[in-house]
Amino acid sequence: MNVALRPLPHLTIEVVHDLVCPWCYLGLRRLRRGLAGQPEVEIAFTWRAFLLNPDMPRAGMTRDEYLIRKFGNEERARRLFASIAQIGLAECVAFRFDRVRHMPSSVDAHRLVRFAARAGRDLEVVEALFAAHFNEGADIGDVSCLTAIAAQTGLDAGEVRQFLTSDQEIDAVHADNLRAHRLGINGVPCFIIGGGHAIAGAQEPAVISRLIDVALLESAAF
Repeated sequence: MNVALRPLPHLTIEVVHDLVCPWCYLGLRRLRRGLAGQPEVEIAFTWRAFLLNPDMPRAGMTRDEYLIRKFGNEERARRLFASIAQIGLAECVAFRFDRVRHMPSSVDAHRLVRFAARAGRDLEVVEALFAAHFNEGADIGDVSCLTAIAAQTGLDAGEVRQFLTSDQEIDAVHADNLRAHRLGINGVPCFIIGGGHAIAGAQEPAVISRLIDVALLESAAF
């Protein structure tokens, strides 16, 4: 057999995430760094929605109201965000929490990811959504904003708007969230590698790479 024609090992990674979760943004960056050390592996991503704020109105709410509800006061939130921003620097993520003036529902953003997956642009859209929200303070609960982000990644703006103004995939997003809780996932990010190895949190790339090695060894044994 010609070694050059041997197919690459294939691995599926389920990413349980929320697009308004800063740790998920960091976790994805670290995951991709871990994968960079595995260039011989063909990776397929499956995105699973998790709703950190399941009771958030579809129209979202002001940042100030959200901070009080979530953290009790703004000062506590500011300390937490400063710590996350410092960690983000090491991953070349420039968190600008001060630019976020409106806290969105993430349901429609998750729907957009599912739409983008049909065209194979899901990873690009996820990265663009994280950057828009956390770096630019964009309202990723707004259909016009989501449509513009989608268009920047090469998706058809008209098709995206038509999709987002429908009810398509809303039930699927909530089903993903329910499934995560039934699996015992109460926080994100969570990465399920090869269907059998789950790792929670924004782990260091070396940790992720070791787990990928284990999953590959097990898949090769069958």
